[in-house]
Amino acid sequence: MSTIVVVRKNGRVAIGADTLAKDGYTMQRASLLANHSKVVRVADSFVAYTGSCAWGSVLPDYFATRKRPPRLDSVAGIFQTVRRMHPVLKRRYGLNPNDGEKDQFETSRLYLLIANRHGAFGVYADRSVAEFATFYAFGAGYRVALGAMHVAYRLVDDAAQIARLGVEAAAEFDEDTALPAEVHTVRLGPVPDTPSGALAITANGTER
Repeated sequence: MSTIVVVRKNGRVAIGADTLAKDGYTMQRASLLANHSKVVRVADSFVAYTGSCAWGSVLPDYFATRKRPPRLDSVAGIFQTVRRMHPVLKRRYGLNPNDGEKDQFETSRLYLLIANRHGAFGVYADRSVAEFATFYAFGAGYRVALGAMHVAYRLVDDAAQIARLGVEAAAEFDEDTALPAEVHTVRLGPVPDTPSGALAITANGTER
């Protein structure tokens, strides 16, 4: 598992993730893995995932093979994107959609957080989509991360710092979460002097 967070505040959206991988009970920290990132760049969006490490290969491959960039700009657009994605995950990548008889829908077995100039969004395993006005978290340490960000949100102005505090708190108390944290920030809305309203992006707190 993992802990991923997203924060929207003061015209910025920050997305963060821990960098721990596990093989059963064996911990693989970022210092051991070159490909430890749980955040995927998809066009002008950052997409963080939790769950199987296989998503780190599946998501980039899936989006790279699309003829058109995916719509990640609204709840409706994201829903259509993940709806189309589900049968491909089963057919091409061997997704097992069975997760219990009580589920009303087949599961896509993925939880995603999305940050872009349009806002902060979350995708649940049943492909439902939420837009977050302030912050949220998914993954093994999400409850601890939510508590930390709930307190920090009133006291801290910087979205990236709030996101980092959420991941750090989860790493302190959850065995499936570990530092260092990876945090990316995007500016909400169109950005002047950039082609086609492209994003001004900060990666790990550093302006590009």
